Amino acid sequence: MTTNSAADRTTVLVCITCRASTDPIGFPRKGMALANATTDALGDAIDVNVLRVRCLGNCNRGLSAAIRRENAWTYVFGNLDAERDGPTLIAGARLFAESTDGLMPWRGRPDPLKRGLIARMPPLSFAGEPADPEAHAPGPRADTP
Repeated sequence: MTTNSAADRTTVLVCITCRASTDPIGFPRKGMALANATTDALGDAIDVNVLRVRCLGNCNRGLSAAIRRENAWTYVFGNLDAERDGPTLIAGARLFAESTDGLMPWRGRPDPLKRGLIARMPPLSFAGEPADPEAHAPGPRADTP
């Protein structure tokens, strides 16, 4: 399901402020190196967007990135490696772009995107289920006389 519209393409969001706790506070940070490696892995292709973001709020889990797509789940990954995982993120984004159900397939997903999965969040259009199904059911509640 790859498209040429920038708004519809699968997007890799790479945190550029990530650093190891032992790294100096100043720049350059390893998150920037991961962003550069991801952009380099994409090359001239136009099937995936790569965007740099400041802080995904996953600081305790190392270098982080997210992969999202319109009307699909968003995935957040941590414990990434700046030297290894630029191509990993592009491979994951391409796999996700081809999915027909809005989920990133487990089969074929690069290992760092299996081990490093932090969270997946539903699309904004996801209706979900109420926390208390009876709270929204018509008629009297089961726990009332």
